[in-house]
Amino acid sequence: MEAKTEKKGNIIDAFVGGARNGFKIGTNSMVPNIIFGFAVISILNLTGLMEIIGKVFTPIMGIFGLPGVAATAWMAIFVSMGGAAGVIAGLFTAGQMTSAQVAIMLPALLLSGAQVQFMGRMLGTAELDTKYYPHMFTIATVNGIIAMLIMNYFIV
Repeated sequence: MEAKTEKKGNIIDAFVGGARNGFKIGTNSMVPNIIFGFAVISILNLTGLMEIIGKVFTPIMGIFGLPGVAATAWMAIFVSMGGAAGVIAGLFTAGQMTSAQVAIMLPALLLSGAQVQFMGRMLGTAELDTKYYPHMFTIATVNGIIAMLIMNYFIV
């Protein structure tokens, strides 16, 4: 019986290979989502829809110490984490959210983020029974809400 010998690469080759893969992920996945988030905010501001969204959602988002326009970021969180990050960054650069309000949103982004993408990419691949999807989405959403409440408590 012959033993297989594995060729060991050096640490520099491993680093360069990892950097290439990271760059591909960044340019092919993350950057387009962030640009999309900025574009959505620009379109909503130009059309006047942002003002309407802000007025409608002010009572709800106010519970978390956020302006009503933060609802656009909350909605984006469920679709794409990169897109939601772009929306949050767009709201911040437009002066519609403060740095403290961004800090309130970030844990929700991480805890509730990209549920629609995860449904196909991870849950489907793992062959999880679809009857458990609502439970998982509810838990993630509640975690995000709790995180925003806690952040609001400590920031304010």
